[in-house]
Amino acid sequence: MSTKSGGSSGAHQGANQRGKCRGLKAGDGQNVKSGAIIIRQRGTQFHPGSGVGLGRDYTIFATKEGVVKFSTKLGKKVVSVL
Repeated sequence: MSTKSGGSSGAHQGANQRGKCRGLKAGDGQNVKSGAIIIRQRGTQFHPGSGVGLGRDYTIFATKEGVVKFSTKLGKKVVSVL
């Protein structure tokens, strides 16, 4: 007789969860308003440049109105609003 219950397979747990809706929300050259979300991410795949802020969940958002610009600086991907 087993001392542990069998339980179910871990593959079936949480099967009906929605996606987290991460990724780019505004592309390069696109106009954004202040407060608009540009990128939702886990960790800093993209780093904030001028005219953007970094939320506590690593969301990059515009702090001023302008045009989104993607670039690299010291090997890191940087997002700015100009």
